[in-house]
Amino acid sequence: MRVTIAKFRQDLFKLVERALDGEPVEFAYRGVLFKVEPKTKPSRLAKLTAQALLAPNADLNRARRDLIPEMQSEWEKDWSEL
Repeated sequence: MRVTIAKFRQDLFKLVERALDGEPVEFAYRGVLFKVEPKTKPSRLAKLTAQALLAPNADLNRARRDLIPEMQSEWEKDWSEL
């Protein structure tokens, strides 16, 4: 994508994000063409953002105590069918 220097300055962070996504960004200044692209491409995992917990105030010890017997009975039922 080629933009003017004024547009590049105005939308710097948006254009850098586009470059990070793999789209080279070019602009000309005083007759010199500049190309913006990351030196190394970030991994897809690096782009992941943390998600909030579904139940941040949950009592995990109680949930573990309640769920383990239920899970074990389901496993035993499944294994008995093999």
